[in-house]
Amino acid sequence: MTNSSKYTQQIKSESKRLGFDYVGISKADFLEEEAPRLENWLNNNMHGQMSYMENHFDKRLDPRLLVPGAKSVVSLLLNYFPSEEQTDKSAPKISKYAYGKDYHDVIKEKLNLLLEFIKQNIGEVDGRVFVDSAPVLDKAWAKKSGLGWIGKNTNLINKSSGSFYFIAELIIDLELEYDGAIKDYCGTCTKCIDACPTDAIIAPYVVDGSKCISYFTIELKENIPNEVKGKMDNWSFGCDVCQDVCPWNSFSKPHSEPHFQANTELLGMKKDDWYELTEETFKRVFNGSAVKRTKFSGLTRNLEFIKT
Repeated sequence: MTNSSKYTQQIKSESKRLGFDYVGISKADFLEEEAPRLENWLNNNMHGQMSYMENHFDKRLDPRLLVPGAKSVVSLLLNYFPSEEQTDKSAPKISKYAYGKDYHDVIKEKLNLLLEFIKQNIGEVDGRVFVDSAPVLDKAWAKKSGLGWIGKNTNLINKSSGSFYFIAELIIDLELEYDGAIKDYCGTCTKCIDACPTDAIIAPYVVDGSKCISYFTIELKENIPNEVKGKMDNWSFGCDVCQDVCPWNSFSKPHSEPHFQANTELLGMKKDDWYELTEETFKRVFNGSAVKRTKFSGLTRNLEFIKT
């Protein structure tokens, strides 16, 4: 067994032990296929007011600019599909990924443990961990390493378990064995395109981020535009529509990560509870949750907008 083969097995085995559901590895190289796609997306202002998407264009496409001497990108998936959902079907909805503790904190801790394991068991390895907060095209790397294909809704879809996954990376200067991409299994299905309440999926595999409900409820700091009034499908934070209708998500299984356990108070909130929300209740219910990102003022703005 070569060293790279042995190291690959060690890293994959430790990743699973830390709770990651899937791990794939690809060569740290320039993302040639993604470059024109990203440029076109930005040029057409599909990032809306997410100006940070324009920053570090080169770094987004070349991991060696993020980690000098990088040889491998280790992509990891962590399931967040819940066993329970909000009980009041008429209540404002929040995206399933925000039911439990903020995934950034949970995953970063696991990744740091993985990097520490590599240093202790393999040797002097330089690297960085990434969880959705740096210029890394995580879906592109996950696709490249065979963890799934990019669906028509631009989410990564895993053939065995669907798309309710967080994606994270470890970029390291260690030569490993690389996995290959798999084929696209979307076929002729257009359920995600047909179901999108704001027509944000403007073509197969193209999402106009500035039309997405997640953008309106989380990223947009100004007032939500009036033209989407009545089209928000009762979402107050994020949106799961294009995932909920995806046939591949019929294979989703509940996660086993204790930190993602849904807050029972949140799941039990009735429609009136949402509209009578105080800042004190917001801080208690969403303590440690990704919903903090929109702040109390942002959530109440969203609630006011979708109120019927």
